[in-house]
Amino acid sequence: MSAEIQASRHDATLILTISNPGAKNALHPDMFAAAIEVLTTAERDDSIRAVVLTGADNFFCAGGNLNKLLDLRVMERGEQMDAVDSLRGWIEAIRDCPKPVIAAVEGAAAGAGFSLALACDLIVAGNTAKFAMSYVKVGLTPDGGASWFLTQSLPRQLATEILIDGKPLAATRLHELGVVNKLVTDGTTLDAALNWADELASLSCEAVDRIKLLVREANDNTLSRHFEAEKQHFVDSLNHRDSLEGINAFLEKRAPRYK
Repeated sequence: MSAEIQASRHDATLILTISNPGAKNALHPDMFAAAIEVLTTAERDDSIRAVVLTGADNFFCAGGNLNKLLDLRVMERGEQMDAVDSLRGWIEAIRDCPKPVIAAVEGAAAGAGFSLALACDLIVAGNTAKFAMSYVKVGLTPDGGASWFLTQSLPRQLATEILIDGKPLAATRLHELGVVNKLVTDGTTLDAALNWADELASLSCEAVDRIKLLVREANDNTLSRHFEAEKQHFVDSLNHRDSLEGINAFLEKRAPRYK
């Protein structure tokens, strides 16, 4: 079997599974375009209200294939840069997706696999799962936005420790630090992520999309600019049909029915 991205549905949730049998779901360039295409399609599909990213065979993703990196060394610099950008496209597709994206991490998320998990809006991990950013161990620097995500989530000293030390981190520690949202029993992360996705699917897609935008832009804004962004989004959502349904449902003491 070849390395691939497998797409399936669970009710209103799209499940993307990283699959590379025998290689701990190591990434392959063929995966990137496929993942971007599926996520782009999901953006336009109103029946999809959440996305779960997971790995096959109870293992999330071992990151890049070192043999492929050796092949990359003999290429022209421009080709090398293009290869790095192909992962960037997948990361940006996750970040730009208007639907909530949940990573379900079993086993380990290493290197670019860790970057993919960090790019997701939420992370559910098994109790014994490991996360590793070990580029430094082979004389490399991170890609996939890892250094940005970690410095956005953690104090500088902790982000530096993770990136320079290069040692695996237990999911329990990342949960304590607030990087992992939920710890669950090993072997149940996909079910837990799907249950969470079901809960999120009952919310207003319009409001969720706007909240994701506000969170993504917050660190680039001054407080004054962020107040303006919040104001614009609030008024836009106030005038959307979802807020009318949500307010009426609350006043009528019933569950809202968002379309």
